[in-house]
Amino acid sequence: MLLVLSEEHKEHLAFLPKVDAAVVAEFGRIALEFLRRGSSPKIYEGAARKLCVSVEMVQHGVEGLMFLMTESSKHMISEVDFLDSVLVLGFGDELNQILLQLYEQHRSQIRSILSQLPSNVPAYHNLEWRLDVQLASRSLRQQIVPMLTLRLLLTRGCDSHSDQISRVFQTDPRTLQHLISTLEVALATMKTSHARRILRNIK
Repeated sequence: MLLVLSEEHKEHLAFLPKVDAAVVAEFGRIALEFLRRGSSPKIYEGAARKLCVSVEMVQHGVEGLMFLMTESSKHMISEVDFLDSVLVLGFGDELNQILLQLYEQHRSQIRSILSQLPSNVPAYHNLEWRLDVQLASRSLRQQIVPMLTLRLLLTRGCDSHSDQISRVFQTDPRTLQHLISTLEVALATMKTSHARRILRNIK
């Protein structure tokens, strides 16, 4: 999977090639603190004085790095996909490797922090299913009509204050198999080099 970075995010990260590797690493640390405790104007002001740039530039840089790291960690993208995703930024190999190192060092911690944050997006919890087969009817004494009843359980919110959502739907085995096959083809297509080239050029 490749990340699609907006023009705004590209602009926020555009100053990174102008600073030292140590500064990029420090911005990564600030981004992690931002995720843990929220933004801190004092940290932005201190970093801006050291770099002789505006506070707004520092804030945008930290937020851009935070987005890059959180989205990459959330989807657990591979090393190859990460490097392909940042390729659109036009950075050199050295800076790309620094960003990759930041991602690999902190992704487990970022995922842990994200799992503790409240979310309004329902998450998968469990799936229950039942297979019903109709063997006869008034008009047909001998027939086989299979039908799958699925109950999808979702949770919303943190563990201590989570709400459970239930969704029930029915389908026949042929339609379910077609849906599974279509999703498998879509996932396989996303991994091809052609799909990666297309995603890199999406604005």
